[in-house]
Amino acid sequence: MSERYSPTVRRRRLSEELRRLRHDARMTLDDVVKATEWSRGKLGNIESGQRQRPQVAEIRTLLDTYKVSDPGIREAVLSLCRQSRERGWWVRYRDVLSPKFVGFEAEASVICNWELAVVPGLLQVPEYVELISRTALVRDPKDVQRVVDARIERQRVIFEDPPDDVWLVFDETALVRLRDHPTVLRTQVARLIEAAERPEVTIQLVPHTRLHPGTGGPFVIMDFPSTVDPSVVYLETDTDGLYLEDVDEVARYRRLFDHLRLTALLPEETVPRLREMIA
Repeated sequence: MSERYSPTVRRRRLSEELRRLRHDARMTLDDVVKATEWSRGKLGNIESGQRQRPQVAEIRTLLDTYKVSDPGIREAVLSLCRQSRERGWWVRYRDVLSPKFVGFEAEASVICNWELAVVPGLLQVPEYVELISRTALVRDPKDVQRVVDARIERQRVIFEDPPDDVWLVFDETALVRLRDHPTVLRTQVARLIEAAERPEVTIQLVPHTRLHPGTGGPFVIMDFPSTVDPSVVYLETDTDGLYLEDVDEVARYRRLFDHLRLTALLPEETVPRLREMIA
């Protein structure tokens, strides 16, 4: 199984399918609670995807309750349940990575990332990760190394089987701040220049002298290869982050990203600007 296969995406798809089948059966949550003798909380957690590893027997009970007799539909839903119970590679780094975010990212076909204050994580070099980790008050060398290892593993998985499109726009200030760390600056910029040559990667810098509409903070828009999987906007917070799936909210962030692209240097202007920084 590919490391970019995502149980997170399958779990969300399972939740959508279960809600659809309940609506087709013309049953409310209370109707299902009464029929199954489950708590409303348990049913709600299964439908919302909060139950991380739903049991196949539980899903089979719901299919029986909804009177789903078509063997093809039953097996498709049960397969989604089995797939959602798999463990992604990121589980071993769950103390330093957001499992839900990396789970979505793992299967995204298009990733659009705006960063206000740092280099996008998918292109950070180990020296840069170590520097910003220590700046974020991660003091124990073992903890710092764990953050570095998780970041590098994330990059390896993504770029071994890359998405169709990775579009990274960020404020040049993230690099300007590295002038007091010339070795890190040179290594990081060299990585950006190298990555810009990849066919699926587009990098744009917003010059630090330009006003832009991205001061509200960083975000990532993720689209998926299957039309049954809705796009997601991830807003980073101090905890796990905020995930937006409402069509209007996603559209609003797409417009914002388009404006940021227009504000930034063109891709063909960005690489020369990067070269100037380490000339």
